[in-house]
Amino acid sequence: MSSRAIDLDDLRRYAVSRTLFTPTTLPKAITRLGFVQADPIRAPARAQDLTLRHRVAGYRAGDLERRYPRLAIEEDFFVNYGFLPRETHALMHPRQAPQAWPAERRRQADAVLAFVREHGRVHPRDVDAHFAHGKVKNWFGGSSNATTQLLDAMHYRGLVRVAGRDGGVRLYAVREPHAPPPSPDAALDALVDVIVRKYAPLPSASLGQLVSALAKYGAPQWLARRAAVVGRARAQLVQARIDGVDWLWPLDERARSARHAPTDTVRLLAPFDPVVWDRRRFELLWGWAYRFEAYTPAPQRVRGYYALPLLWRDRVIGWANLSQRGGVLDAQFGYVAGQAPRDALFRRALDDEMQRMAEFLGNAGADS
Repeated sequence: MSSRAIDLDDLRRYAVSRTLFTPTTLPKAITRLGFVQADPIRAPARAQDLTLRHRVAGYRAGDLERRYPRLAIEEDFFVNYGFLPRETHALMHPRQAPQAWPAERRRQADAVLAFVREHGRVHPRDVDAHFAHGKVKNWFGGSSNATTQLLDAMHYRGLVRVAGRDGGVRLYAVREPHAPPPSPDAALDALVDVIVRKYAPLPSASLGQLVSALAKYGAPQWLARRAAVVGRARAQLVQARIDGVDWLWPLDERARSARHAPTDTVRLLAPFDPVVWDRRRFELLWGWAYRFEAYTPAPQRVRGYYALPLLWRDRVIGWANLSQRGGVLDAQFGYVAGQAPRDALFRRALDDEMQRMAEFLGNAGADS
């Protein structure tokens, strides 16, 4: 191997190759990813499904939700909300929320917990019908059942778990308590290893951002240990400075390898795919800014409501907005360079990706 220094071309190929591994089974893909971020928007499918379709052989939209009750995984917070292996989930519990409940709230939670235990698996409407806790203001200014918010808070504290879904609504069951990890530092180190394995190679600043998110959402009881765990992680990772940016990746991986050679493949990626999620890294590797614009007012959108970054070989060269009309998949494309590559290989690869997307969605055909 050449002794030349690692450069951004190497990191681009490495970043793509290490996360877009050969498709495998759903349990193995989730274990390898370590965490799959969830998002409820379907445009044309939920983010978790769009992420898994590249990594699970024969995956179809909705497979995760359909198979969830039989898998050894949990819905929960990590660096944000999503799905993760049960062993990783256990490292964050018992979770201590930043604010303690007042006595009345605690009594309500105890009563709901007893009801859930008695019934095994419950829908929020059944709990609400039994207790009639009323309405409260939710975070976006609307009204929601107080019972639903209480169940959400109980889920966050690890009193109940998501046992499945009914029409997209979470169903809850009791989560049996267990002792905390014997070593908080060892548990945090293991959680940070999941972060690194999922998002490497990553800028040093991004590691700090992700560990802060872990301390805020996944393990707030250990917030005071954040600086120490970041220091330990950085000391155990490969570090390289490229164009003034410090990059990090696992010691047992090579950032430059013939195995990272790009293939003539087009992939449309979810806004929260590991290739895309770190916007800092995205701009450094591909030289343009991608933003998730679903919550941006329509007149201010640059690329569309749910633009999917378009990866060609090892370059993200554009985006697509997809919709289904009359059972046919329609796509509107945009390109950073202003137009699509004229390479015939690209056109064939794009057609193949649109066909894969149609099959994933259960459509008979695709119109690109």
